[in-house]
Amino acid sequence: MCGRSYARLGMGLGHRGRRRPDDFFGFDAEKMSPRARVVAALSVLVPVALSGVFLVVLVPQLWWIFTTYFWVAFPALGLLTGGVSGVAEERPPRVSEAELERELLEAIRDGGEVSAASAAARTSLTVAEADRRLRGLAENGHIEVRARGGAVLYALWGTGEAGA
Repeated sequence: MCGRSYARLGMGLGHRGRRRPDDFFGFDAEKMSPRARVVAALSVLVPVALSGVFLVVLVPQLWWIFTTYFWVAFPALGLLTGGVSGVAEERPPRVSEAELERELLEAIRDGGEVSAASAAARTSLTVAEADRRLRGLAENGHIEVRARGGAVLYALWGTGEAGA
């Protein structure tokens, strides 16, 4: 094994070779993503449940053996519940298309004339997304396109001076 120690490689051992209390079978559960927590928990729970079912079906008089190793499932159940609750929190809130368009039009209204970069700074859109949406609004005739000093600016119709 090339002379390396498991303790040096960080195999879940803390100070003086003792296992840290926040480790789950050698994994630091706090550093795992919610999906990784769910996968790790299911990789323990599924074999334990299947072996219990097979034991009860094939040799019903030895059902009590299943209870002796079921203790492995308790930390996995805790990891599973933490992972499932974290997966729901991990997802960013979905913003509707209408809300994004309203946000972009409010930025144009408040700023008078905006470029794609300034629209992105005022909204939650990226510059590329703001540019794509502004071009789409201009192509459909909803907003006016102006060119000033090599910059492409977008404005609501009838606001400010006439376009160049």
